[in-house]
Amino acid sequence: MTLRLALLTTALALPRAALAQSSLPLKHDPQPTTSAITASDLMTRLYLIADDSMMGRQAGTEGNLKATAYIAAELKKLGLQPAGDSGTFFQWVPLVRRTYASSVTLRVDETPITSPHDWLPYSTRGTPRPVDGARVIFGGTFNDSTTWITAAQAAGRLVLFKTPRDAQGPRPIVPTIRGNSRFAAAAGVAVVGLERTTPAMLQSLARTTIGLKAAAGGTASPQVFLVTSATAALMLRRTLDNATAGDTGAVMRGVIPIEETPLPARNVVAVLPGGDATLRGEYVAIGAHSDHIGVRETPVDHDSLRAANTAAWEMRGRSTSGHVLSSDQLATIHINVDSLHRLRSLRIDSINNGADDDGSGTVGLLEIAQAAAATKSRPRRSLLFVWHTGEELGLLGSRFFTDHPTVPRDSIVAQLNIDMIGRGAAADIAGGGPRYLELIGSFRLSTELGQTAERVNQARAQPFVFDYSLDAAGHPENIYCRSDHANYARYGIPIIFFSSGLHQDYHQVTDEPQYIDYAHLERITQYVFDLGVTLANQDHRPLVDHPKPDPTAPCRQ
Repeated sequence: MTLRLALLTTALALPRAALAQSSLPLKHDPQPTTSAITASDLMTRLYLIADDSMMGRQAGTEGNLKATAYIAAELKKLGLQPAGDSGTFFQWVPLVRRTYASSVTLRVDETPITSPHDWLPYSTRGTPRPVDGARVIFGGTFNDSTTWITAAQAAGRLVLFKTPRDAQGPRPIVPTIRGNSRFAAAAGVAVVGLERTTPAMLQSLARTTIGLKAAAGGTASPQVFLVTSATAALMLRRTLDNATAGDTGAVMRGVIPIEETPLPARNVVAVLPGGDATLRGEYVAIGAHSDHIGVRETPVDHDSLRAANTAAWEMRGRSTSGHVLSSDQLATIHINVDSLHRLRSLRIDSINNGADDDGSGTVGLLEIAQAAAATKSRPRRSLLFVWHTGEELGLLGSRFFTDHPTVPRDSIVAQLNIDMIGRGAAADIAGGGPRYLELIGSFRLSTELGQTAERVNQARAQPFVFDYSLDAAGHPENIYCRSDHANYARYGIPIIFFSSGLHQDYHQVTDEPQYIDYAHLERITQYVFDLGVTLANQDHRPLVDHPKPDPTAPCRQ
């Protein structure tokens, strides 16, 4: 899932109760899978897909190619129909790595500013929008959304933000900007704090960005910068202390030279043809993303990191919308690392295995495909299975697929997206438990689709308790726009996004198979299978009774 939760990334502390190791092993011998959806099958598949040998499955790397090769091999064994390029299971996605020049001079009106002394490009996900000719506008205080300008004011401008004087450099920029549609139409975003940014953070600001090749359907996104206070005053033509949100300043001039290098990336696409001659030309799409975030540059102590992140998660209230921890709160967290290592030997870790994000959805989708392929009576409509790549890089694989679908786009009657469905216990998320399941978007385009999801749920022996809280219009987490379903919804295809929620291991090296709740994963996977088959067997497609969005417009929660 593409989200913006920031947890601790240094080893600090945790109460002893939270140090308990999962009873599941670090490694698991694979067992033959069956046609039924079972916790055992899911465990076998997930230990394979989230193994260290997959190297974090980042799109454009060997690790993701290995993962997609495994998925395709399984689909071939199941006898599903390839629906990718040229009769294969693969749809190749034109991913490129863009590299910034080491030193670039822009002009503020006629005054030159040079990177990296005056400004620094911050890696963006997607095609960076040109800033030449963009007028600067003061956007407010970066970490206080109540001070921000409107989307209309930001459109086409270079939005300049200040940060509090006591801040140790700006908070993570790109996730915040990408996660807020208010700035989607801006030419760029500049945040003050370059001179206060730590050396470690400066090293992490890679001068590269990964996106779709523009000619092949890449979409432009705001170019993001860090700037010094002096550069900001030059850009706004006044000091920021005297600025009011909405004040305009100078015009930016110049271009940023970028070199493009193709990267290997592919979606995996398969079809189970429907059993009804009249309806088999329509599809119920079910999807997950095969990629994750790769390998950390700096290895960490796995157990003490998990202890620290769990402590911080508890302090936040096990919720993405919990308060941001202060430095004083963080200072209260302590770990006796020696005691921890007496329980378990030191394990240095650098691979982000992505067991839950989205290994859980990836293997759940394989189990659904296997169960569907084994049914004696085929669903009336066809089932379209898509494992998208590049979700973590900005929903790139799903954008390419929906812009260049391998089946007619208007034949897709609904899309069910499963992303992070392997956790959800009370220790992971407030209100969690065996029946916990988050639904997002189920009523946004089709009331009937949302009602069908509830009806299928109520027919279960133990129905889920649906959490719709993150689906609220304008919710600050903006999760409706943060996984692959959003690219189907922009074309008016009704969607439902299923998740068991965030947890302390999100985007950490500690997101590993031994921490997955396989019984919960089985229940969610079976429910999505039942719902998909129900939709495929209906005598009509879900009625779209809400306005369809403009597919070229920014997604809005």
